[in-house]
Amino acid sequence: MADESDSELIWHGGPRCESGACVEVAVDGDTVLVRSSMHPEATPMALSHDEWNVFIAGVKGGAFDLV
Repeated sequence: MADESDSELIWHGGPRCESGACVEVAVDGDTVLVRSSMHPEATPMALSHDEWNVFIAGVKGGAFDLV
């Protein structure tokens, strides 16, 4: 994972994020990092690419629609 400053990471947010309370994602080698745009200083959640793909499939499949 990158150093704590995240200076080398490029964070991406959703195009519909207007409130400032959004999920941001960055790729660091074999790891996908996920953080809240409201708390960028917090340690991001780290997922493997396989875990990320399963998560995205769940989102697209409606697994979290009632959450």
